[in-house]
Amino acid sequence: MQNIKNIIFDYGNVIFEINFQVTQNALAQLGIPNIEAFFGHKGQHTIFSDLESGAISSAQFRDEIRRVSANYDLSDDQIDTAWNSILVGIPPNVHEILLAVKQKYRTFLLSNTNEIHYNQILRYLDKEYGMKNNDDLFEKAYYSQLMFKRKPNVEIFEQVINENNLNPAETLFIDDSPQHLVGAKKAGLNTLLMTEKPEKLGEFLISNGISF
Repeated sequence: MQNIKNIIFDYGNVIFEINFQVTQNALAQLGIPNIEAFFGHKGQHTIFSDLESGAISSAQFRDEIRRVSANYDLSDDQIDTAWNSILVGIPPNVHEILLAVKQKYRTFLLSNTNEIHYNQILRYLDKEYGMKNNDDLFEKAYYSQLMFKRKPNVEIFEQVINENNLNPAETLFIDDSPQHLVGAKKAGLNTLLMTEKPEKLGEFLISNGISF
């Protein structure tokens, strides 16, 4: 892509593979009815967006899962295990690709996540890659629950733009969720829908004019 100097990456299914179907099955096994309406890629119960924006705590989230499932005997661990089942992992060489891209562009991470997933991701990074976090892969990493806002709200994109003095016309946002691209476009960003699994991130970038 011409004139692109900055790239903002989403995390789930761009860098870190996730699987909604696995988590739908896990939550259904906890006793949650109408699971596809309750939790999915393009639509979900408000407790998930509230958790991602820091509007409710992890404890409040777990209590709501107990209420919806009508099973108040569910332990925190049972709920966290089901919720974390969405996290598949990071394919080989993805981190190396990100570091290579960082040498040519200013790069940032912008992820809708939550405390439960964030803590599990940190454990995964430490165990599998000996990394404390994602900070070395990007100029700066942003997480929705720490910003108290989430994608696709335009304000979250504007915060990243303003804090880093980015020119939106020179900035590309990559996400696997079409609805998130809408907010990015409102902020003036160039957008690219991730249509491949994370294992093909390098090929995807090159095919879309991002050389590294």
